[in-house]
Amino acid sequence: MESRAIQYAVRQSARKMRLVIDLIRGRAVPEADAILRFSKKRAAHQIHKVLKSAVANAQQAAQRQNTPFDADTLRVTYAVVNEGQTLKRFTAAAMGRGTPILKRTSHVEIRVAGVEAPAPAAPAPAAAAASAKAEKRTRTKAKAKKAPGKKKKTTKKAGK
Repeated sequence: MESRAIQYAVRQSARKMRLVIDLIRGRAVPEADAILRFSKKRAAHQIHKVLKSAVANAQQAAQRQNTPFDADTLRVTYAVVNEGQTLKRFTAAAMGRGTPILKRTSHVEIRVAGVEAPAPAAPAPAAAAASAKAEKRTRTKAKAKKAPGKKKKTTKKAGK
C-alpha cells in the first residue's frame, strides 16, 4: 500500500530543499523522521511536515481497508522537490532604477509504502530443475557453434 503527501508553494528554493530531501530518500520512516528532526536546515521542518502527512495518509488508508498498520515498517519510496512559481519583486537601485528580486518557491512530494513480507519460497520440483539444466546446455552449445568474425584487411596508401 502506497500513500503520498504533497505540499505546494513552500517559500524556499528547490535547490536548498533538495539537499535535505536527498538525505531521506529510500530510508525507513523512523530513520527519516530522526534525520529531519535533528537537521539544522530550515527546509527540514517543511519536509518533516510532509513526511508526517504521508504517514498519516497511510494510516487512514489502512483504517479504510481494515488492515493492520505499523508506521515502523513504512519506507520513503519516492521523494522529490520541484520548482514552484517564482514571485517576482523589485527593489530600488541607484539612479532611479529597479533591480529584480526572485522569490523562489518549491513543491514537495513524498510517497511512503509498507515493506511487504517476502513470500515463502517453494522448493523447485526435480523436473523443473532438469529442464533448466537442459536449457542451459543448449544455450552454451549455440554459443560454441557461432563462427568467429572475419577480420577486415586494411591497405596502406603510399605517401608522396
